[in-house]
Amino acid sequence: MTYFFDGSISGFLTAFLAAYHDEAALVTSRRQQLILGEAPVYIKTDETRAARAKARLLCFDDGCMKDLNLLLRCGDDNSEQIAFSYFKKLAKSGKPVHNMLSDDAVFAAVEKIRRVGLELHRFHGFIRFMETASGALYAPFAPDHDICDLLLPHFRARLPRYPFVLHDITRKKAAVYDGKNAFVAPLEQAEIVLSGNENAWQALFSRYYAAVNIPSRERLKQMRGYLPVRYRRFMTETHGEKK
Repeated sequence: MTYFFDGSISGFLTAFLAAYHDEAALVTSRRQQLILGEAPVYIKTDETRAARAKARLLCFDDGCMKDLNLLLRCGDDNSEQIAFSYFKKLAKSGKPVHNMLSDDAVFAAVEKIRRVGLELHRFHGFIRFMETASGALYAPFAPDHDICDLLLPHFRARLPRYPFVLHDITRKKAAVYDGKNAFVAPLEQAEIVLSGNENAWQALFSRYYAAVNIPSRERLKQMRGYLPVRYRRFMTETHGEKK
């Protein structure tokens, strides 16, 4: 049976309770090809039931909700099913299971959590802001995982005096800091006007990047490990670079 939920943590916990005793359960918020004749189950989020499930799971592992948050942000198609299997293992064990890496469900979940955390860490350094005519900073990017709002605290601390927009163009949403408040909002596309100095700064940065390169000591494979090609689309210093 396929159980569809709304993608939220409360929705997942509600679906988790509904599907717990179904050994063939598939839990997802994404489009799914159903087996011929299968009747899907659409789970309506129940905050009361979700709160009870959360409290119970926290008794087994006080860090499990952080794990769930990262698992549900994972952009891989099977991440929600992996989360279901992982939390089913946790509920049956009655104790933390994240070190039981010989178990397939646990290993898969830990790997997804690691990948989301790694991408979040990478974008602390990979984000490239552009100065707009209004003085606000704008940074488009296309992460593999839904981490837009998780980046807010880092850049808010680094740039407390500057309003900025982190635009996830894949998910059409933005994390916004207006100089006082931070929030997330839908954003299909952004039309911005760059400041008079922005193009000059970008050209200077590109020249610096080219100047420090040592052609005789290129380590392209190592470089791609540190800076994956898929992230370079919005990076000033790699514009025009051969991929």
